[in-house]
Amino acid sequence: MFSMPGGWEWLIILIVALLIFGKRLPEVMKSLGRGIVEFKKGVKGVEEDVEDASSKSAQKKIDTEKDITKQETK
Repeated sequence: MFSMPGGWEWLIILIVALLIFGKRLPEVMKSLGRGIVEFKKGVKGVEEDVEDASSKSAQKKIDTEKDITKQETK
């Protein structure tokens, strides 16, 4: 239904952005860049938390299986 803008569409978007933001455009882009960086840091933090939780869960499962094996050999 919708696709990425082509050459002329990007040109029109750029002209409209320049008209709307004018001299503030660098500040707006800087703020947008900071927002993207913060978002990526947040995503990376969540990924690390999930990885830590899954590795702890896997280690706990291994420890439990070792305990069961020890009890069965007795």
